Amino acid sequence: MVQARWRTAGGALLRVVVVWAVSTLTLLALAGILPDFQLQSDDGDSITRTAVTAAWGAGVFGLLSALVWPLAVRALLLVPALVLGFLAFFLNGSLLLFALWLIPDGRGEAAPENAVVVAAVMSAVASATSTALAVGDDNAYRSRLYRLAGRRRAKPPALGPASPPGTVFLQLDGVGHRVLRDAVADGVMPTVAAWLATTHRLTSWRTDWSSQTGASQLAILHGTNHDVPAFRWYEKDTGRLMVSNRPACAAELQHRAIERTGDGGLLTLDGASRGNLFSGGADQLALVLSVSARRGRRNRSRAGYVAYFRDPANAVRTALSFLAEVGREIGESTRSRIRGDRPRVGRGGLYPFIRAFATVVERDVVVAAVMGDMLAGRTAVYADLVGYDEVAHHSGPHGRDALKVLERLDRSLALIAKVAEHAPRPYRVVLLSDHGQSPGETFESAYGLTLRDLVRAGCGLPVPRRARHAPSGAEARGALRSAVHLPVEEGREERPARTSDPVVLASGNLGLISFPDVRYRMSREEIDRRHPALLRTLADHPGIGFLLVRSERHGSVVLGPGGFETPVDDLTDDGPLAAFGPGAADAVRRTDSFPHAADIMVNSTYDPRTGTVHAFEEQIGSHGGLGGEQSEAFLLFPRTVSAPVEDGDRLVGAEAVHRVLRRWLRESQGPQVPVQEVPSRPQPEEAFPVADRVAPDKRG
Repeated sequence: MVQARWRTAGGALLRVVVVWAVSTLTLLALAGILPDFQLQSDDGDSITRTAVTAAWGAGVFGLLSALVWPLAVRALLLVPALVLGFLAFFLNGSLLLFALWLIPDGRGEAAPENAVVVAAVMSAVASATSTALAVGDDNAYRSRLYRLAGRRRAKPPALGPASPPGTVFLQLDGVGHRVLRDAVADGVMPTVAAWLATTHRLTSWRTDWSSQTGASQLAILHGTNHDVPAFRWYEKDTGRLMVSNRPACAAELQHRAIERTGDGGLLTLDGASRGNLFSGGADQLALVLSVSARRGRRNRSRAGYVAYFRDPANAVRTALSFLAEVGREIGESTRSRIRGDRPRVGRGGLYPFIRAFATVVERDVVVAAVMGDMLAGRTAVYADLVGYDEVAHHSGPHGRDALKVLERLDRSLALIAKVAEHAPRPYRVVLLSDHGQSPGETFESAYGLTLRDLVRAGCGLPVPRRARHAPSGAEARGALRSAVHLPVEEGREERPARTSDPVVLASGNLGLISFPDVRYRMSREEIDRRHPALLRTLADHPGIGFLLVRSERHGSVVLGPGGFETPVDDLTDDGPLAAFGPGAADAVRRTDSFPHAADIMVNSTYDPRTGTVHAFEEQIGSHGGLGGEQSEAFLLFPRTVSAPVEDGDRLVGAEAVHRVLRRWLRESQGPQVPVQEVPSRPQPEEAFPVADRVAPDKRG
């Protein structure tokens, strides 16, 4: 025992000495390369004296980084998280300047701009060296992973290889079943391909009519998405506009779900929620939108940023990757314009920064938080990675830009697989999506007017000459607003005036039309009396597939082109719904039962030959309604758990997915008996095997 402790202490001391030596050499090299950075007196010094000066500076800088940096980051908890990442450069540079100031005889000196560069390089080199030295030592590598995850080394939980396995649910936001299969077949996602070849199985599940994260994730985490008709909708009883990616609305939706089910959520038992819209009842939270509006000690969501940025190497790497991603997006959008790609939407303004936040900052913080949860031995973890969804909205779900994001997400999965080998308990990983995306030209681009313009024309109201684009429904925008402390004002957009003018909202290729001056859901007959041409104008438009509207005579009816009209109770998957596939009629019937269904629900056309829809927003990859790949999400699960459904049945609806995940969590507490024979390649003691030992790529 004593000998083992001495060996551990000796190994740690050796690693410190090696990192110090490498940092010293790096400092010497930078002093020779950069102007206005010196490690010598004005009269010059011997090589030995200069080396001692460099060693002094490297040692003090390393000590300050270890002791002062975590305290500085915690003190900046109220600073916007995105700003905190960039402050990493200035904080790091300040520590270096202070370290140089402490060198005797004033031999260390650097211009502030050079101090920032030197500090960034020093942090990166020290981090890389420490990781390389720790790889061969399990204890050292585990300690390194704790630091990478932004966690302090706590007493390991009383768990072991024989303990019941924990479960990590990783949501790849917006990745449809077909996209995942194609990415595996084309070699874009080798980690997922290795799991499918050895330890996991893949199936699809059909979303509800509202095929978007707000509805799907609410049901997956809290068991119900009742009365969530779209990504955004108008509630007549309160006069409020609900938008799923706004913190106050997310909190309200979570509260309603808990009231309806009487249950806290999927993660109430020792759970963690990372990067989600909703908490799932978890006690451990990071980047969870439904609690991000809280202030004070009860809000631990933003602590995920602090935990991650506590390590200066994390902060520097993520900030540099953020800038690189902004440049990548500008370059890709420029090439797209030059090539004349069609369809295409605008990708300027703040979008490059929103994309970089989703694909770099949020990914890095969420993955680090999941790693920390696994090292802490938590029972259930649910995390959402939103990068693909954000990029696919603007580049298309099958575009090269979106596939590159999938490549980088696959490397994150490989890193999580590596961490599982060092966790105090075995882990099962379930990979799933909340919806897919359907490609297609926007409604405005195809027909020269927005849905709002068409509705106003059908009502005989003036149509503005300059089109006003519908706001994007991308989930990452809400997370970014929260990260930079930009609360949504309760203004006219939040509570539209109760006038006779219609409120027209878009959720992908699903449109919602409400008349705010009428406090109840208007009937078809009332709409016809007020605006005789409106319903036929909409139903017969070539860009619209069908309408749902309440009727005084038939309950509710579906209207389609050519005078098609069918009561919802008699609705089948034929007629105007035939193109939308099996289950479309049931999905429409369910939404019709919601108290806050709009006066008129509008679904765009869908072309089954091309798989395209027409989004009512500025998106060429969209989701939110019925039609094509957006309704086909995936579920990739270990072979050791029970099948999601019986053979021949179909998994339909996010609420059904919740019940399956609940069942798997219950199964993990009992004997772990595979439901079918597992191929012999993986070793039985590996809770999370990866073929050929895919090495983690920490570059992006």
